[in-house]
Amino acid sequence: MHLMNNYGRLPVAFSHGDGVWLWDTDGKQYLDAITGIAVTGVGHAHPRLVRAISEQAGRLIHASNLYRIPEQERLADRLAAISGMDRVFFCNSGCEANEAAIKIARLHGHQKGIDQPVIVVMEKSFHGRTMATLSATGNRKVQAGFEPLLAGFARVPYDDRATIAHVAETNKNVVAVLVEPVQGEGGVNVPDDGYLAFLRELCDAHGWLLMLDEVQSGMGRTGKWFAHQWCGIEADVMTLAKGLGNGFPIGACLARGSAAEAFTPGKHGSTFGGNPLACVAAQTTLDIIDEEGLIENASRMGQLIRDGLADSLRGLGAVREIRGKGLMIGIELDRPCGEIVRNGLDAGILVNVTADTVVRMLPPLVIRQPEATRLVEQVSELIHAFVRTNEPVPAAG
Repeated sequence: MHLMNNYGRLPVAFSHGDGVWLWDTDGKQYLDAITGIAVTGVGHAHPRLVRAISEQAGRLIHASNLYRIPEQERLADRLAAISGMDRVFFCNSGCEANEAAIKIARLHGHQKGIDQPVIVVMEKSFHGRTMATLSATGNRKVQAGFEPLLAGFARVPYDDRATIAHVAETNKNVVAVLVEPVQGEGGVNVPDDGYLAFLRELCDAHGWLLMLDEVQSGMGRTGKWFAHQWCGIEADVMTLAKGLGNGFPIGACLARGSAAEAFTPGKHGSTFGGNPLACVAAQTTLDIIDEEGLIENASRMGQLIRDGLADSLRGLGAVREIRGKGLMIGIELDRPCGEIVRNGLDAGILVNVTADTVVRMLPPLVIRQPEATRLVEQVSELIHAFVRTNEPVPAAG
């Protein structure tokens, strides 16, 4: 096989899907509780999305950003309407959207006369694997071997007000804060209720941009269009991807106010970003989420799943915490638990382990009560069986 060895792939390949279900090439059925890592929110092979993509592919797949693209303009208008943002730049992925945000922040700093602009980023964060987004990411494991990383980032603990307030007093080169409203790869970490509002106030007080990475937490996943809407705040810059196109590659960097005017012709671009086919896929995905009530469903089903897990795992000392918002759910154990992913595969359920000790679930927004109940039962069984046969790792020293 001539593929580069980038991925520790599981020994399964899928042939087709339908809603919350996937089938492998041997015909085995799986409940998909990871959705391509928060991507296929409206489920697999949604007939309306399949039809829209097929029809658009028959008309026009690609047209350069040298020209107007009506499908892109319509999608930008729709995203602005549901987000309150002013302008949108389209790209192909979350890391590209975050790359655009970082460039906006640096332009913002230079326009203020700051020659060495600094962006505050968080420990345990994940923003992508390009050099800039890798440098912003708070995970040494994924950074290792790619040094020298880019300068211009100041890292602070997530959900820690005192440290970032100290940075505000001591570092006059700060121009922006880049933060996930809910950390995904870092372990489904949910900040306290006032944290994002505190960051908004801090940014306002110091003339910084508040830049929210909603790549994993956006598109209805937490029970709102965007996770920061639970706090009633607005971002200056927001990034999207993953669930935006339900599997068709598309990313977006949205901005408002002065940040929305930072890019001028020649400052940034993308060959494929916002092509007609990608924009039709995204627009149709938005329509499905809205018209089928999937945001409200994500909130209801997420609560049902978390409550069910709390009941079925009650008294199990290995479970440190069950946390999340909507259908972004993590179960933190007191020991590394990567084995649960393979055990789930054997049992016909797809889950993920992140941050070594957190069983992560990102079910599709279309999940209904019977599938949610089955998810609770299967995941609970997997965790109980794992804990019975695996001791916690002793603390170092």
